[in-house]
Amino acid sequence: MSTWLFDLGNTRLKCAPLLEEGQIGAVRALAHDEGEAWLQGLPSGAVACIASVASDTRRVALLESLLPRFARIHLVATEAALGPLRIAYAAPQRLGVDRFLAMLGQCDGQAMLVVGVGTALTLDLVDAAGRHRGGRIAPSPELMRASLHARAAQLPECGGAYAEFADDTAAALASGCEGAALALIERSLRAARDLLGKTPTLRLHGGGAEALRAHLPTHVWVPDAVLQGLARWHALRIA
Repeated sequence: MSTWLFDLGNTRLKCAPLLEEGQIGAVRALAHDEGEAWLQGLPSGAVACIASVASDTRRVALLESLLPRFARIHLVATEAALGPLRIAYAAPQRLGVDRFLAMLGQCDGQAMLVVGVGTALTLDLVDAAGRHRGGRIAPSPELMRASLHARAAQLPECGGAYAEFADDTAAALASGCEGAALALIERSLRAARDLLGKTPTLRLHGGGAEALRAHLPTHVWVPDAVLQGLARWHALRIA
């Protein structure tokens, strides 16, 4: 595999080979929360395309590890317009590249609300013409739990199952934090319907999204949305 795609997030690195016709191969996921073990065994090839929202330290560590393994390295940045997508931000560089690529990879002539659940909860509305209408950013349920635990250690950082009205603290925390995310998604869908005249397709991605799926309306699950966006970026910019 001569071209590889790398999605460096706040908690893990995901990478996959780029196959023929813009498809992505088997995805590897490596947590980078401790040490440098995640840099061991990285692939090699001709071209590496990288999207990073991680710290400067982790981004530099990845680049230094890939330099001897690849002939060319592309560090992808948000653009005002690419393919059918037109970004709403007056300063496109202020829009996270992960959000940009998640929209780019899914931009297919349908109105859509693209929701990512990672460290942050991100929501971006794109109309059928590919115009980004703006978005929202909030803490993810996991970050809400961690923040509460940091301020009040007696509140458990994890555990508990979602319920509309919970009967113990762990479940109440899970229900409140996940419920806040669900409410924001549902409100955004209603606002999008009012703005566009129809309800957009809900596209969902991110490591924290699994816990929400059973409680959401009909949606399209896109677990590797950023990598798919990188594949499309490669097709538009490199191929």
